Amino acid sequence: MREHTLRTGTRLTELGFGAAQLGNLYRETTDQEARDAVDAAWAAGVRYFDTAPHYGLGLSERRLGAALAGRPRDEYVVSTKVGRALVPTPERAHLTDDGGFAVPAAYRREWDFSRDGVLRSLEGSLDRLGLDRVDVVYLHDPDDHWEQASTGGVQALVELRDQGVVSAVGAGMNQSAMLARFVRETDVDVVMCAGRFTLVDHTAVADLLPAAVGRGVSVVAAAVYNSGLLANPRPRPGARFDYAEAPGDLVARVHRIADVAERYGVTVPDLAARFALRHSAVASVVLGMRTAEHVTTSAERIARDVPAGLWDELDRLGLVPHLSSPTGRSTS
Repeated sequence: MREHTLRTGTRLTELGFGAAQLGNLYRETTDQEARDAVDAAWAAGVRYFDTAPHYGLGLSERRLGAALAGRPRDEYVVSTKVGRALVPTPERAHLTDDGGFAVPAAYRREWDFSRDGVLRSLEGSLDRLGLDRVDVVYLHDPDDHWEQASTGGVQALVELRDQGVVSAVGAGMNQSAMLARFVRETDVDVVMCAGRFTLVDHTAVADLLPAAVGRGVSVVAAAVYNSGLLANPRPRPGARFDYAEAPGDLVARVHRIADVAERYGVTVPDLAARFALRHSAVASVVLGMRTAEHVTTSAERIARDVPAGLWDELDRLGLVPHLSSPTGRSTS
């Protein structure tokens, strides 16, 4: 599988394993399903794995660490996130987490982007992962915490990078404007942009991507199916976009994209998986994977050869914009 190198030398495979579902996102996943998914990803050539304490109140990190145990440490990259401290709440363990994960509410999440909070969070992540280092650390959704995250939070991560505890640092968010600000105003190496650089949402083209190219910062694209709208060959009834029911005009637009794609023997999910990689700033696309079957499908989509004529036709119809490639990467 092709790889792209961050400015720190860290190499990310074009397909990254999104481990939120290993934390029982929306519904339970078994330990065996989690292990089988990681095994399948490894067999497919995936060497970049992304997780966070938020995912299942630490369950995702524990399962990912167990599944990677015994593999050569220098052959894979792990990213995790900081900013949501896990505070024990044993008195609520009989309840179910209210953060979207099917796990006991034995912890609560507490926002903390301070230096001490970042260090404590990473220490907990290393313990759950069973690792002595992680490769990439992102500030996780600091939307309402710019001042603390951009000062003490970034400074703590840069300190860890300078000490060799982590290899690259950045932020991960569901918006592009603040990510662009992190790129312009702080010393980050990579940012994870969820949902804002996709087949139907091109927000990052106006702010984040130019900033990233200008500063030599890489972008990891996540949530490229936009909550499910782009996950099927045609939008299903009640299809969701950004966690809510997709508006009718957007659904119609996806159907028009599907009309064109089908003439080339390509599906909407194929295009959604490949779209972000057309831009030279994008180092990897992280897709959520729950089972070995999900992994196989994801790997096939990332490897799919999309005819240049298809992208050209979508551009002519005003459905998907043409993307320049400042450093010469192929846009196929």
